Amino acid sequence: MTEVKLYFIPWLKSYFSKKSNQIVVGFFYFLIALIMYVSLLQNILPEKMDISLYSVAEKDIASPVTIENKQATIEKQNEAVEEVEPEYTDKPEIAQTQVEKAEDFFELIGKINGEAASSGDEEQTKTPTSIDDKLKELKELLSHSVSELSDDTLKTFLSATSTQTAISKDLIIKTVRDLQNERITVDQLTDVKKEAEKRVQDANLNADVRKASAELTKSLIVPNYFIDTEATKLKRQKVVESVSPVMIRQGQIIVREGQVINRDVLQQLEVVGLLDDRLNVYPFFGLALFVILLTVFLAFFLQDAKTHYKQRHLLLYGTIFFLTIFVFKTVSLFDEYSKGIAYLLPAAMGTMLIKLLMNERLAIASGLVFAMTGSILFNTETVGTFHGEFGLYILCSSFAAIFYLGKHNIRSKILKAGFVVSIVNMAVILMISMLRKGQIDWMELSVNCGYAFLSGFLAAVLTLGLMPFFEAGFRILSTTKLIELSNPNHPLLRKLLMEAPGTYHHSVMVANLAEAACEAVGANGLLARVGSYYHDVGKTKRPHFFIENQMNMENPHDKIAPQLSKTIIVAHAYDGADMLRAHKLPKEIVDIAEQHHGTTLLKFFYHKANSAAEVKVPESDFRYPGPKAQTKETAIIGISDGVEAAVRSIAKPTPVKIESLVRKIINDRLEDGQFDECDITLKELDVVAKTICETLQGIFHSRIEYPEDLKKKVNA
Repeated sequence: MTEVKLYFIPWLKSYFSKKSNQIVVGFFYFLIALIMYVSLLQNILPEKMDISLYSVAEKDIASPVTIENKQATIEKQNEAVEEVEPEYTDKPEIAQTQVEKAEDFFELIGKINGEAASSGDEEQTKTPTSIDDKLKELKELLSHSVSELSDDTLKTFLSATSTQTAISKDLIIKTVRDLQNERITVDQLTDVKKEAEKRVQDANLNADVRKASAELTKSLIVPNYFIDTEATKLKRQKVVESVSPVMIRQGQIIVREGQVINRDVLQQLEVVGLLDDRLNVYPFFGLALFVILLTVFLAFFLQDAKTHYKQRHLLLYGTIFFLTIFVFKTVSLFDEYSKGIAYLLPAAMGTMLIKLLMNERLAIASGLVFAMTGSILFNTETVGTFHGEFGLYILCSSFAAIFYLGKHNIRSKILKAGFVVSIVNMAVILMISMLRKGQIDWMELSVNCGYAFLSGFLAAVLTLGLMPFFEAGFRILSTTKLIELSNPNHPLLRKLLMEAPGTYHHSVMVANLAEAACEAVGANGLLARVGSYYHDVGKTKRPHFFIENQMNMENPHDKIAPQLSKTIIVAHAYDGADMLRAHKLPKEIVDIAEQHHGTTLLKFFYHKANSAAEVKVPESDFRYPGPKAQTKETAIIGISDGVEAAVRSIAKPTPVKIESLVRKIINDRLEDGQFDECDITLKELDVVAKTICETLQGIFHSRIEYPEDLKKKVNA
């Protein structure tokens, strides 16, 4: 039960520690997103205007969006439809039908008159059929043949002579055939009937028959050219579809300053949303998505830069980010009142600080984020949400600073970077001005270029001024700080040189080996070099107890017990760490001094103690107390330290001897578990071995024998 508790308690502590760390990291990203959201919110809200009909516009009003004016589109479509001619269908068969109706009519007239005559022949004593009976019979037969004719007309044809009837028949059939063979629309029907009546009126008929013939002819004239409803509808639909929608473009001036707001203008302002008092939630959600995407993008690079679980680094980044956004927001507020002052923005400041205090990849990612947020913050001169041109200005300014600073940053180079940024800023403004369509206002361009030139120097000055505060407040070991610490005039390095020159030379050799090996495996080579300079500074307390400082003197360890020698040797690591802390050197340098020996065994004094003791001495009594190396840089410095000391003991170093010795030292430390607490891999250890061998071979290369050396050998 006790063992379970002992195992469970550390696991529980570790679990809650990880949970707490994740909560802190999550809260950090929430703050980053909140800072962006709050700072950008004002710039994405749609502008509302208090405008009434027939009022005068106080300024030019442009559309903030590209949108269709549906009402204007419908009006344009209706105008197009009105101009469309109807589609007609021609039916030539109607002419023959109407002619047949005329023939049928006269055939019935003849039949009724003929039947009456026949009856009179057979029965001479019968009274002849009356006209009314004939009319009645004719109406019954005409119910579906010809349009209704007046009774007078029908009586006229029934009582007409056969000659008159024949003339009328021929005339009517010819007139109907001629006229129906031409296209007759509904609109033309009245005119055609008049034409038919005119033709019949000129015939050689008595007045009653002529009148009756005219009425019959007009009844037989019908339209034969009709509107095709479906075809017309389809034609009009195609015309409607071909009409381009009436669009109000983003940036289009709806009304000029001083113009009267008429109904058409008011309707357009309503369409683009400038008169809508209702709350539109879409910009709020859109901005939230925008901020989330940028935060996730930054989180990827923060994690990739191995700062995801380093709260101090996250806090540093958050502070720089907040400061940069604050500067952006402040300048954007002034930009509303002074045109062109936006170009004075020290856009490169944030990325320069991140590059110098953290790393280049994160600075590049941050430059993209600053450019995108800046394009919204400085959108007052645009009608859209994003000011793409100003975003490009920020991006180019940031990238110019990052790429000019390069890998090895020194403070004097920051001012030069500021000058480069100024040149790039002016070039971007000139490029944008020349790419715009229209005349260039050279006065305005000159002012903008002046602001842009000052922007670069302002960014450099702010970076130089803020860096010491960040380095001191967050205990950041920047590249610039490392370069400063590598200066031989540093008090500790001067002390080492004056009091332990052998150790100083040894430290320089270790620095060369460690830097090359670290850069080969992707570790921080500059940190390894500077850490190597200070790793043995503790030897200055008792310099003569270390062999590299024993020049023409007796070894003091020969006169003291191995346990005391062990205490003196082991103490140098922790004395050095105390000295480094007293001089307020960064923690990374202190850790290297304290951890570079790990928990290795002092074999010489251990064997010496055992040879003099009756009972075997435990190894733990002659081991460094640790801790073991926690980083790749510390592990590689420990290897380089052991290798440099061992190689100096080889009488005639050769490449084979050097490689054998290097690999033996690495294997001994690997088997001893000295790399268990750092993230160095076996593959990287192999690369370290090869790199150290190559560096040592360059140092201990074969020397050409000059003539004087050859004479000495012959004389000997």
